[in-house]
Amino acid sequence: DADLYHEFNETLEFDYYNSLMINKVDGNGNPVDLGGEFALEENEHFNKLQVNTMMSDIQVPTNVFNKDPGILNGVYMSEALNDVFVDNFQKDPTLTWQYFGSATGFFRLYPGIKWTPDDNGVVTFDCRNRNWYIQAASSPKDVVIVVDVSGSMKGLRLTIAKHTINTILDTLGENDFVNIIAYSDYVSYVEPCFKGTLVQADLDNREVRDVCSCVCVCMCVCVSASAQGQGSLCNQAIMLITDGAMEDFQEVFEEFNWPERRVRVFTYLIGREMTFADNVKWIACNNKGYYTHISTLADVQENVMEYLHVLSRPMVINHDHDIIWTEAYMDTVAQSLLLMTSVAMPVFSKKQETLSHGILLGVVGTDVALRELIRLAPRYKVA
Repeated sequence: DADLYHEFNETLEFDYYNSLMINKVDGNGNPVDLGGEFALEENEHFNKLQVNTMMSDIQVPTNVFNKDPGILNGVYMSEALNDVFVDNFQKDPTLTWQYFGSATGFFRLYPGIKWTPDDNGVVTFDCRNRNWYIQAASSPKDVVIVVDVSGSMKGLRLTIAKHTINTILDTLGENDFVNIIAYSDYVSYVEPCFKGTLVQADLDNREVRDVCSCVCVCMCVCVSASAQGQGSLCNQAIMLITDGAMEDFQEVFEEFNWPERRVRVFTYLIGREMTFADNVKWIACNNKGYYTHISTLADVQENVMEYLHVLSRPMVINHDHDIIWTEAYMDTVAQSLLLMTSVAMPVFSKKQETLSHGILLGVVGTDVALRELIRLAPRYKVA
């Protein structure tokens, strides 16, 4: 991503309207950093919220630095969307929220609003965890999560491993299939009734999150599912969560995965120590995956999201930029009981030097109220 944003380095001093800071002043009455005067008016169409229908603004989660170069450059680059949003709304007043969710973590929202943190002053909303982002950013996938529960994986390491599993599960939707397998001296399935198969990653199945194996079993699950026409019949991935691997399982990969390498392997090295890190890295690099080192709980979110960027690469190479309609959900932005659906599609870099890698910039989407969508179904070609 550093190469992608290199040409925008001159924008590092670029300021923007941060939805958490707008209309705030310091003790001297001056606008706070990334704040400033931002006109807001109550609007009936947006559930009587105070909004600015002439401008979008930016929301950044608390765990993302709001002046990170990637954030500043991305905000600058997406500034042109503001005019597009305004024009869309003027042409079609039935639209509700329009937005761009960036791979770096910022969320450009139209119309602009003032964001309210939770009771602890924390903004936990991360657009990259939303169903519309995840579904648009990657094709349906089969995921087997493999977690090391040997004696060295205890205390903080086990806590980080659990959080990593939860975060991976949060990136899965109803079009995905998943299983969780633990290994130490023996192999065990988190949920025995899911043994040897993949289950739909709906909310009920994702809630089974006890961290309870080996690579051979995982490969068998993936190969068997594909052969029997089970799972998503699209991307397949193994997520290996461990504090070190004493071997690289080359013989297993030679038997089940090479030379096609249909199953990608993503590895997450847990803890501050780098014992056997070379083997963990080798496994990912030789199976079209991605290696990351997670030393603290704060590292989990950003490192887990990397796998979505890798799975998005074939989409840009194949020009497979499908429009995604999400299932119905409650409007979380408006904090109301309005039933919504989102229309979203991925946005990739078109730069020649990044085309072969398929750099995911983010996902652009629009919310549509279901009552309006039903009325306008023939126009939107939706049943």
